[in-house]
Amino acid sequence: MAGPDLTARTAGSPAAAPPQEVRRPWLMLSVLLLGQFMGLLDVTIVNVAMPTIGADLHASGASLQMVVGGYTVAYAMLLITGARLGDLYGRRRMYLLGACVFTLTSLLCGLAPDTGTLVAARLVQGAGAAVMAPQIISVIQMRFTGPARAKALSAYGAVLSVGAVAGLVLGGVLVDADLLDAAWRPVFLVNVPLGALLVALVPRLVPADEPRASRRLDVTGLAVAIPAVFLVVLPLVLGHETGWPAWTYACIAAGLVLAAVFYAVERRAAARGGDPLLKLSVLRAPGMAAGIGTLTCMQIAYGGFLFTFALHLQSGLGDSALRAGLAFVPMAAVFGLVGFFWRSLPARTHALLPAAGLVLCAAGYLAVAAGLHGGTQTGPLLWAGLVVCGAGTGLSLSPLLALALVGVRPAEAPDASGLLTTTMQLGQVVGVAAFGTVFLSLAQSRPSGHAIATTAEWMAALSAVGAVGGLSLARTVRKVAAAAGR
Repeated sequence: MAGPDLTARTAGSPAAAPPQEVRRPWLMLSVLLLGQFMGLLDVTIVNVAMPTIGADLHASGASLQMVVGGYTVAYAMLLITGARLGDLYGRRRMYLLGACVFTLTSLLCGLAPDTGTLVAARLVQGAGAAVMAPQIISVIQMRFTGPARAKALSAYGAVLSVGAVAGLVLGGVLVDADLLDAAWRPVFLVNVPLGALLVALVPRLVPADEPRASRRLDVTGLAVAIPAVFLVVLPLVLGHETGWPAWTYACIAAGLVLAAVFYAVERRAAARGGDPLLKLSVLRAPGMAAGIGTLTCMQIAYGGFLFTFALHLQSGLGDSALRAGLAFVPMAAVFGLVGFFWRSLPARTHALLPAAGLVLCAAGYLAVAAGLHGGTQTGPLLWAGLVVCGAGTGLSLSPLLALALVGVRPAEAPDASGLLTTTMQLGQVVGVAAFGTVFLSLAQSRPSGHAIATTAEWMAALSAVGAVGGLSLARTVRKVAAAAGR
């Protein structure tokens, strides 16, 4: 499930602009949030359609990982660039461009004759979502003020939670309904009428805005970062099916070299007074390094679980797509509720919430493993584990994002938020690639229940490592608070 788009909240200068009068602001907001809903829907809707896609297109496990992960990696890599494009060329214009790309590529996904076409279309679809999504918070900041802005942001947060749950359920409904004998294709085609509605309504309801060229595009950094990520992720996806030949290790090594080049390029751009894609010096801010490490552990485990558990339910247990989608509802619903109400807890406990949430995640994954280790049975322990996982994720994610920023100077907030957002999305991609590889490798020779149980145990171990990082973050936050109080 995608988290809040922190980049959009702080990129550019929309918060400083005086809100402008809009004739029908809530109708405008509803239309904008429909785009956010569509983007979130496509993060999770595909999970329960994977076995059907695999059977229809004769797709390998690696291809299915790319169908899921390709969208997210493109979305993650281009979010910051999408926010800056809105700054440079106007937010309404970029929202419309993103909506058009997203809608057209959804149509291409739905008509894809093979997995190669589907994976390529998913990559471009993720790019369209990355251009569209960052504009929404910026428009809210520009067009709403006071209590109205708080209400609009609450509606935005509600869409984040509802979209994640709806994707899992709607995916199951559409695949099970087998509309016009189209099997999995309506999972993507459902976006086409919604996207057409967006393209028709946005020019009527969203006022045009003047570009605010406060940030420049870092084309060089982007050109280095994208191949660096793909050179690392692609071998992780393909390695187990190809027997880990020499080229997989060479690609990973080349990706790591490019990552070092990216670091050097970004440092040089910052030193020359340029506008790097990610201002990496922000990692020196108190709490940022610990926050990034903790967030990485949590998102890798979470992204891997969504992918592998959906495969187990359908391929291992023989569940329908609808039943598999509904299985995620308790976890997703608890995640949304806890993530929304965590501020109701006593303020003195907030610093410890990320660590406590990750401990709950570890316990939840272990409960899932215990409920499945003997074979393919389900039971109360499994469902309890799912609920505990949802509670742990909700308890850790939002506080973690807030606490990681406490030591960041206001001038560096856009860069820190961009780094957190990118980490959040890329963590899920690595989780799909890494834990997907573990599960698919084990499932070749062992029962699916054993494969998912063993995979869940590794997720629990990674969550425990994240909890240690959460404790380090808590100590840093308390030191920052104590220093500010002096």
